[in-house]
Amino acid sequence: QVQLVESGGGLVQPGGSLRLSCAASGFTREYYTIGWFRQAPGKGREGLSCITSSDGKTSTAESVKGRFSISRDNANNTVYLQMNSLKPEDTATYYCAAAQARTAATVQARCVMSRDLGLDYWGKGTVVTVSS
Repeated sequence: QVQLVESGGGLVQPGGSLRLSCAASGFTREYYTIGWFRQAPGKGREGLSCITSSDGKTSTAESVKGRFSISRDNANNTVYLQMNSLKPEDTATYYCAAAQARTAATVQARCVMSRDLGLDYWGKGTVVTVSS
């Protein structure tokens, strides 16, 4: 069973930075993709960025490109979301999610489509509050 645990959320002032971590375990396929999503109070889920395990290809939403970046540490099965120049509208619960497959091409496609379709396994989320 794939398990995902997010950490790193908290209260930060506007203009500040946070790095979120997603510790993943339980993959049974060779290839997987992990993505970050968020949901603000009263709003729908928003896909932010994802990364593939095999070659580190990424896909990032235009709304956060240039401020948010995703990276991975395959040795520790951890994916990070570096968030800079945070704004009050970034306040949300941040989730990581994952999908796995037998081929690299499949996880690449799942990563690209994840912002609209989501992924298969979800963490419980970590809360980010941007406020002065």
